[in-house]
Amino acid sequence: MVIARSVALFVVAALFEIGGAWLVWQGVREHKGWIWIGAGVVALGLYGFVATLQPNADFGRILAAYGGIFVAGSLAWGAVADGYRPDRWDILGAAICLAGMAVLMYDPRGR
Repeated sequence: MVIARSVALFVVAALFEIGGAWLVWQGVREHKGWIWIGAGVVALGLYGFVATLQPNADFGRILAAYGGIFVAGSLAWGAVADGYRPDRWDILGAAICLAGMAVLMYDPRGR
């Protein structure tokens, strides 16, 4: 149950961080305005809060492991929101990052 909760929190954090960065990008690069930028800033703040809810208390490990989620999630967001088509190397790289995340977070350290 702890792993399921942790994975769910990583997914929610990714939605806030990647979504927030995308909103800021849209506001600035696509000239959609301050409301988009402001919504992005709020979402980015919520990402920081969600990360604190992880069951593991090691800040460095949580943020390092989240990096794997961020890589895979960013490719998925780009595919859904912007029509980006990841190639096999993107997918392989994301899979390697997710494997690294799993080793960092869910290895059998004897806890």
